[in-house]
Amino acid sequence: MSLRFHWFLPTNGDGRDIVGGGHGVAAGAAGAIRPASVKYLGQIARSAEQLGFEAALTPTGTWCEDAWLTCAMLTEVTERLKFLVAFRPGQISPTLSAQMASTFQRQSQGRLLLNVVTGGETAEQRAFGDFLSKDERYERTGEFLDIVSRLWRGETVTTSGNKHLKVEGAHLARLPDPVPDIYFGGSSQAAGPVAAKYSDVYLTWGEPPSAVSDKLRWVESLAANEGRELRLGIRLHTISRDTSQEAWRQADYLMERVTDDMIAKVQSGLATSESEGQRRMRALHGSGDRRGLRDLEVYPNLWAGVGLVRGGAGTSLVGSHEEVANLIEEYARTGITEFILSGYPHLEEAYWFGEGVLPILERRGLWRHPAPPREAPQTLNPFAPLHKAADTLAAS
Repeated sequence: MSLRFHWFLPTNGDGRDIVGGGHGVAAGAAGAIRPASVKYLGQIARSAEQLGFEAALTPTGTWCEDAWLTCAMLTEVTERLKFLVAFRPGQISPTLSAQMASTFQRQSQGRLLLNVVTGGETAEQRAFGDFLSKDERYERTGEFLDIVSRLWRGETVTTSGNKHLKVEGAHLARLPDPVPDIYFGGSSQAAGPVAAKYSDVYLTWGEPPSAVSDKLRWVESLAANEGRELRLGIRLHTISRDTSQEAWRQADYLMERVTDDMIAKVQSGLATSESEGQRRMRALHGSGDRRGLRDLEVYPNLWAGVGLVRGGAGTSLVGSHEEVANLIEEYARTGITEFILSGYPHLEEAYWFGEGVLPILERRGLWRHPAPPREAPQTLNPFAPLHKAADTLAAS
């Protein structure tokens, strides 16, 4: 087994505190002190590339910068890193989306992955001019992915029986090479069939391993009915340090900077979310119950404190590098092979995880660097007397 690790680009800003946003949370509900400039995001992307992450997820919504434009710019400051671009069907036509993906693949030499986000917040969808119900949005997503996948196969597509999306004589002049993988998350009954039929990677947020396993078996059974087999992934934060005590001290530092007013404000927004996944995240911390630091440890080394002030993924791996590696290995036993991670600040936490946890997983045979750096052989001993080195060269 070879696990894949991806990082996250904080296009709503970054900081040494938990930064809020998304799923009904107002941008700025928790502080950001580093603006999401191309220069700063480029630092994160280049670091992730060097450390061995394969891709970086970029979010979508009114609370962050546009993912397509940001990632297109970042291809110019990176070499290998892929970009997992989150986007919402319904905000853009399927034919144009298929064409954009094809262009991105050619211009980036195949570095595009796509994260389909149906949208669980009616208020935000309406801000974009989308007035469908949640179940109707999943219906439309299925129609969208059907059209896009057929276009990528080189078909000329005309739809007549669709309820939401209709195209006539749609085709692409140039096909994407390779076709980008589709990443898809959703915990509701309406989400499962769409994921099973169209996604390449099914994503879940970080619940305890037994709950994750139950959800994965559900999606796998739906995919089997479609004659398909999916890869499985998980979205988590991470706080990894040389010792467990240091890691929990950092988690405590994050919580010290979270006020009760911030929690109340964020949880008020999250309470309106229609997302089943968000409901499950809130249940892990009692819908805003601050409790004690370790009381929010919902499973050994799995901490729900992030979800108090952040929408979406709300749990974090917390512990020594060895402990975090152990929990990753436990998730891998449920079938997870892809891990999308983040931490505050994203630049520094990428190094803590990349230099602390990934080498442990490599020694266990669970991971290898996708493009290990090649070092030139050292021909001279830097501590040898220079006259001896010169004599050796002269004699040769």
